[in-house]
Parts: sequence; structure tokens; C-alpha cells
Amino acid sequence: MKYLVTLLVFIFSQAVQADVLVLVHGYLGSADSWERSGINTILDEHGWKRTGLFVAGGAQPKLLTTDNLEADNNVYAVNLPSEAPVVVQADMLLGMLAQIRQLHGSEAITIVGHSAGGVVARLALVRGGAQNVTRLITIASPHTGTSRAEQALDVTANHGPFNMVKSFFGGRDYEALRHSRGLLFDLSRPRPGSLLYWLNVQPHPDISYVSVIRTDPVGFAGDDIVPGSSQDMNNVPALFGKSAVMTTPAGHTLVAQDGVTILDLLKR
Repeated sequence: MKYLVTLLVFIFSQAVQADVLVLVHGYLGSADSWERSGINTILDEHGWKRTGLFVAGGAQPKLLTTDNLEADNNVYAVNLPSEAPVVVQADMLLGMLAQIRQLHGSEAITIVGHSAGGVVARLALVRGGAQNVTRLITIASPHTGTSRAEQALDVTANHGPFNMVKSFFGGRDYEALRHSRGLLFDLSRPRPGSLLYWLNVQPHPDISYVSVIRTDPVGFAGDDIVPGSSQDMNNVPALFGKSAVMTTPAGHTLVAQDGVTILDLLKR
């Protein structure tokens, strides 16, 4: 509690500098993940106004709302097909970012990606270039993969018991895992021919990178889904030594405290 009060006082005393914030959900999540966790409410209360919701569909993503365009700081949430392979989601995100640039000109863009959404955002930046994006913040993202994805692949390939793996992926059913096999391959630990094996050695844009790493109650890095080392972008060969690190005591899912963390990072 003392940490939270100190952090809030520090936030209130600083001017937030970024202009546009794009929130990218993780596996089996949606734009509503940022609402249910309370993050959007915290951002809104401190000047970051809900502006738009993007959904994937057809040849071009659709922007469903354009509220508060006159606000100093705008927040866009995206709905991506979270069971699809990373490259599919990344290309859709690039289309959404293009529309945001049309609306906001040269304003700086910060992307926040949770879990698999952090990998999706990173691939989008590698494939499309940073353009107006000046910072990528990832929360509990499997940048060097996770053995949980490999366990899920084994279960869905062998049609054996899967209750343990279901619990690791938030209690969703077996069919969701089966339909996600392309994504699960992408989030497995790097090996020749895999997405992460390729992505992690590609040149990345020269922007700011921040890795938000979960810690358990004892203080060890990582959570039940992604090891702490994988959540740290400094362990990506192409980004070694380039990512700032913040640790937060939480599980894998988004929590309201992440809103405070994001506000803290935005003003740096």
C-alpha cells in the first residue's frame, strides 16, 4: 500500500508526455480486458480518454467509435482474433495503426501489449516500422516463448488429459486450445523455423522498450504462464540491453494496478 501511495503522488506531480495510447490484448482476451480490469477507468481519470475501438473484419479493420478526439491524450483499444497466428494479428494491428496515424498526424504513439499482445505488437513494429510509435510497453509477454504453449500443443495433438493445461490458459475449453494451435506454435520457445527464432534476431525499431515483469508473492520473477526471463525483452538477442524493466506483484492476468504502472511509464 505504501508503494502505491508513493507512486500515485509521483504520478500526480508529473506531466504526462505521450499523446496516443494503443492497448493490445492477449490470448483469449479482447478490448474488454482493459475495461474489466479497471485499467481504462484509471487512465480516464488521469486524462487518458477512451477514443476508439478497433475490430478486425473484412479487408480493413473497422473503427467503431471516435469519442474525445479533442482530448490531449487519446486511448485506442483493439479487438484482434486472439486465437489466430501472431503474423495474422500483427498485420491487422498495422492496419489499425495506419488509421490512427491518419486521425492524429505526427502525434507520438505508445503501444501497450499484454501477454501474447506484446509479441504481436513487436512483430508489427518489425514488419511495418515504427513510424509514429515511440515506445512499446509489454506486460507479462512471452518474448522468448513459454513451455505452457508446448504443453497445450501436446495435449491437443494427442487428445489426452488436458485439465492442467486448461487451468494455465484461464480455464478456457479444449476447443479454444485446438483452434489456437498456430498461435501456440508461435509462442513456443524459439527453435529453428519458428516465429520467435526468426523474430528475435531481426532488427527492431530504435524506440523505447519497457518490459513489465510479473513477480510472485515471494518476489521471484514470472507467473504460471510465462517465465520471468521470457517476459524481459533484454533476453531477445536483437534487444539485449535496450529494454527498461519494471516488476509488478501480480499473476498473469491484467489488474487495476497495471493502470497505475502504465501512467507511471507514460510520463517518463
